[in-house]
Amino acid sequence: MLQRGIVFVLVALVLNFPVLTTLINSFRKRIDIQNSPLGFFAFDPTLEHYRKVFEHSTFHFQDYLINSLILGAGGTLLALLVGFPAAYAIVRFGHGRHTMLTVLSCVRALPLIVFAVPIYLLFQIAGLLDTRFGLALMACLINLPLVVFVLAAHFQELPSEIDEAARVFGAGTLRIVVHIMIPLSQSALIAVGILSFINAWNEYLFGVFLTSKSAIPISVGATFFATNLGVDWGVASAVLMMSVLPPMCLGLVSYRYIGRSLTTGAVKG
Repeated sequence: MLQRGIVFVLVALVLNFPVLTTLINSFRKRIDIQNSPLGFFAFDPTLEHYRKVFEHSTFHFQDYLINSLILGAGGTLLALLVGFPAAYAIVRFGHGRHTMLTVLSCVRALPLIVFAVPIYLLFQIAGLLDTRFGLALMACLINLPLVVFVLAAHFQELPSEIDEAARVFGAGTLRIVVHIMIPLSQSALIAVGILSFINAWNEYLFGVFLTSKSAIPISVGATFFATNLGVDWGVASAVLMMSVLPPMCLGLVSYRYIGRSLTTGAVKG
């Protein structure tokens, strides 16, 4: 048991080494980082890098953070609004059971860079470039396959007799979805919502392609400290650590829902 614990700690340290390095460097002075980038122990802690993040003349951390929050929350909400009824229709009525799921899996398997130019042109025509709604819509499109697959697996676990009993008492499809399916699917909705939020929060490719000033997310803004003149590693580390707090807190709070949702249907033949 002790050996297993030691192995677990070592693996955890190795996997989280970049995060620990970033965390420690965010509290080290700039001169210490330049002299010894990996000098973890001999340094005087300082909060100057975190102060500079909010006082920087050209780096608007608050705006980037708000953009990412809107991107994550808006993209997740849109994906759930579209994916929930789609998954229900696929499982209960068989609409697109074979074609839709196959198309979604094939499209999602392609690298996102394949869609960059067409989506940029479409967004340019629609006037959605550098807008928060456009970025949230892109996050919805990226997360929609995940939402449909997870919720479809969840609906397969719910007995169809629930729907039949509700229809006997005169309930229509909309009433069944709103008053029965949504309450019964709270854990799955929470899990897939959090996964979608984290995925949208980490989106970088389309954050670069589709934004230029007004809707820049924190995943893109954190790279602005890397210039031709060098990198201010201390401030960049502080930005990165603050930018990972929202998804990290969500993951820690809801890991039970995520695990339960991802294993839904795993043992079903």
